[in-house]
Amino acid sequence: MQYREIVAVTGLGGLFQLVASKQDGAIVRSLEDKSTRFVSSRVHNFTPLESIEVFTTGDNVNLALVFKAMQENESQAAPIEPKSDNNSIKAYFKSVFPEFDEERVYVSDMKKMLKWYGILKQNELLKFDEILAEEGEEVAVEEAAPAAEVAEEAKPKAKAKAKKAAADVEGEVAEGAEEKPKKAKAPKKVAAEGAEGEEAPKAKKATKKKAEE
Repeated sequence: MQYREIVAVTGLGGLFQLVASKQDGAIVRSLEDKSTRFVSSRVHNFTPLESIEVFTTGDNVNLALVFKAMQENESQAAPIEPKSDNNSIKAYFKSVFPEFDEERVYVSDMKKMLKWYGILKQNELLKFDEILAEEGEEVAVEEAAPAAEVAEEAKPKAKAKAKKAAADVEGEVAEGAEEKPKKAKAPKKVAAEGAEGEEAPKAKKATKKKAEE
């Protein structure tokens, strides 16, 4: 059994191990009495323990981080009973995890966390360092993914730029090739017009002389 298999089920107290998923629900095993049962998803909701976050005065933190703080402080402040009075429970969490947002974390939530911690301890599932390390690896992968996507997006853009540059070079070469014959033709055309202009008057004079004779 692993921490990632543990779920909370709405309407049912305690924690459960997710044994198998079904289309209309799931088979779960209670971590307290070890009984196995089918729970309908039409009536209940399943929440993986590893996905639960807790409100703080800063960013939200994973529930495992709170459990880890409770575990580390056991030598100084052992977890109190969930049935303790509200002020004692608030004082306990304030000493263990000062960043708690007291306005958004209700005493009922604190009691639930105390109960869950006790169940996890009984089942030897307090390996929170491993859980938080795995979570850190997932975040690193998620952060690396956008960078890879940007690199992939940059490839088509780079190819487009290369094609455009090549097209520009080909255009310049083509323009240069077209200009060369134009320069060569221009003198020939002017020369031809000059030649026709010189020959025309001679032809007229010759005709005129024959008429006079």
